[in-house]
Amino acid sequence: MLQAPRRKPRREDVVAAIERMRLLQIDSIHVVARSPYMVLHSRLGDYPVAWLDEALGDGRIAECWAHEACFVGARDLAVHRAWRERGSHWAQRHAERMHREHKPSMDALLARIRGEGPVLASDFPREDRGVSGWWEWKPEKRWLEAWFALGDLMVTRRERFQRVYDLAERVLATLDPPFSPSELDTEQLRRHFILDSVRALGITQARWIADYFRLKPAVTSRELAPLLAEGELLEVAVRGWDAPGYVHREHATVLERARGGRLRATHTTLLSPFDPLVWDRARALAMFDFDYRIECYVPAPKRRYGYYVLPILHRGALIGRLDAKAHRAEGVFEIKALFLEPAVEPSPRLAGELAAAIVRTANWHGTPRVRLGRCRPAALGAMLRAEWK
Repeated sequence: MLQAPRRKPRREDVVAAIERMRLLQIDSIHVVARSPYMVLHSRLGDYPVAWLDEALGDGRIAECWAHEACFVGARDLAVHRAWRERGSHWAQRHAERMHREHKPSMDALLARIRGEGPVLASDFPREDRGVSGWWEWKPEKRWLEAWFALGDLMVTRRERFQRVYDLAERVLATLDPPFSPSELDTEQLRRHFILDSVRALGITQARWIADYFRLKPAVTSRELAPLLAEGELLEVAVRGWDAPGYVHREHATVLERARGGRLRATHTTLLSPFDPLVWDRARALAMFDFDYRIECYVPAPKRRYGYYVLPILHRGALIGRLDAKAHRAEGVFEIKALFLEPAVEPSPRLAGELAAAIVRTANWHGTPRVRLGRCRPAALGAMLRAEWK
């Protein structure tokens, strides 16, 4: 995300972006756009959100457990399923326990899908109407999710962002490229995910690698030594770091440009709280001096910045954050509060580029009227309002 997109997005860019990131985390909160759509907008610009849904329905991407529940490229699904079969994710272990406790009901549900076809959780009425929240899922929803984690069910498409579940064997038959089971053993799979993590992160310390795919145990410099010797990874010293950085060999050209001072960041955009750039708090703090917490899961009295706070990426730096809400019926993109980092001074260029980024995001949401609340520093608020006149 160093430079803004240089052309209008195309359908194939959605899958290409997911393959570059290796995964796209799913979250259903839609105070603004749901997270996966927004992560793509930060990278592609003004694209139709239906393209992500189409890519899933066409079998070019798939859903699985990775970092968390994620979209992955169809070509990467085999290694994720092989990793799941080794019980390497908490969701797998939780689902196994649920099946032991609810075996007759879960088996009956799977048999229904085998005989009658795909289902949504909404196909099953709940008796305790009025109860809401993911922790109060009705039994059938929990069982569907357990079968999904176990790999017997997959998501064939989404309807209004609701999962449509079908037998894995039927979904796998629709993938493009065709599905072929991975023959990698556990050690080879771990190596694969380590390399994919470094490739996706761009540059990383050893201690940040494991979080990308939730690998355990943590990755150490000793484990990376053979990958350095083979030339798969490159080691680099980074000013201000107390540990070496690692870069994938595919990024060698970019690394040389950075070393020569020829890598310029010009892009300004708003990020999802679940963007892979910021989901590792330790990495965000060390790389960007940005202390970030997803506060929608924090009780309201303990929030510092707001409910759904979007980090602001500006020319390669995380310069601030804003608490946003899209009022779709009114066509209003509300910024309840906007905060620059303490060391960031507002300037005409920053204000102009930030104002343009906010407008782009607001227009893409279908909420073109921007409403700005409190701003810190207050001078930035005046500069932004002047840009929008």
